[in-house]
Amino acid sequence: FDYVPLAGALAAGDLAEADQMTRDALIVISGAKGKGRDFVYWTEVKDIPNTDLATIERLWNQFSGGKFGYSVQKKKWRQSKGNFETWCKKIGWTTQDGDVERKKRWFGASEFTYDVKKAPEGHLPLTSALRGTSLIKKLMEHPVWDNDDWKKAP
Repeated sequence: FDYVPLAGALAAGDLAEADQMTRDALIVISGAKGKGRDFVYWTEVKDIPNTDLATIERLWNQFSGGKFGYSVQKKKWRQSKGNFETWCKKIGWTTQDGDVERKKRWFGASEFTYDVKKAPEGHLPLTSALRGTSLIKKLMEHPVWDNDDWKKAP
């Protein structure tokens, strides 16, 4: 997979574009695209090569000053003790509508913050939970995070 466009978008500060490129990359490297799907099943996360996920992670970390990436989200996940609702609050994926707290909207006019200075730690990249939270959980549990080897460029 060619990560140069992702690096370019991140370097240019186009975080919305980089976010979409990251989802597109996961669809390809998980094998979902080859099966004719434009989304990743949680069962396919194990098929994502460590080297690919590590490359994506290093790029997000590098261009956000360590503020964004799956490893940052995993740290917040651990702090939330794996509680999805608590985790969403920690990384800024919720908002208040009067008295009601709800998840931010992504489709149409996105309510997410594509600004390194303004977004909370772990805010990006986004992962859809429309099909449940299993995909996010599996990304947090991917074996690439078992040690710090992902930090080293190949």
